[in-house]
Amino acid sequence: MTPETKPPVPPTETPPVWSVIIPMYNEENRIGPSLQAVVDFMDQRSPSYEILVVDDGSTDASVAFVRQRFPHVRLLLNPGNRGKGYSVRAGLLASKGRWRLFSDADLSTPIEEIARFEKELTNGADVVIGSRALPESILEVRQAWWREISGRLFNKLVRLVSGLPFHDTQCGFKAYTAEAAKHIASLQRLEGWAFDVEHLHLARKMGLDVREIPVRWLNSADSRIHFLRDASRMLIDVIRIRLSRYSV
Repeated sequence: MTPETKPPVPPTETPPVWSVIIPMYNEENRIGPSLQAVVDFMDQRSPSYEILVVDDGSTDASVAFVRQRFPHVRLLLNPGNRGKGYSVRAGLLASKGRWRLFSDADLSTPIEEIARFEKELTNGADVVIGSRALPESILEVRQAWWREISGRLFNKLVRLVSGLPFHDTQCGFKAYTAEAAKHIASLQRLEGWAFDVEHLHLARKMGLDVREIPVRWLNSADSRIHFLRDASRMLIDVIRIRLSRYSV
């Protein structure tokens, strides 16, 4: 084939600026308002974006609802109920954005907070994590007092066991550059609640610039974490993270 007859090279697809990843498990009662809030805000703010909903084996009508009401949203289906960590990893690896945010489906941290994260990423951060525990954090709807105290004690235990300096490792609003997202997610081993700690542990081992910033937060009454049931499992996973050897 001569140069004159070579087929044209297809144009390179421009990746979106933002990927917003939302793990979902039996969220038919609140995924609609949450997705609409994300769409409305991102339509106004970002020149290009994508939304990925990662379903973790829902047994309700969540998947059918998203397909019907939000056909432009990318829907990923886990092979059964694998855990929030599995869902976030799948979303981070499948997304295409220059910056990649995962957010809890209840939007306890409002999507508008993404503006603060974009500023930090633009200024050189590799990973930005939302924090409910900094002096500047705004807790507009607080947890019950006993859950709040339990959460603070748990965060102190996590810091002690993990060696991480962050005040709040579990806030469900974290952003990554594409490179950081791919590198961290590819090495992630945990599929449950403690994956946040593993991400931060890996980021620090890689020498990445991790920044913890205050966010607005509104407690959701439908929390999926049960302190007495899940705290011991999470602490065991944190110990495993600290003792594991990762080739970064």
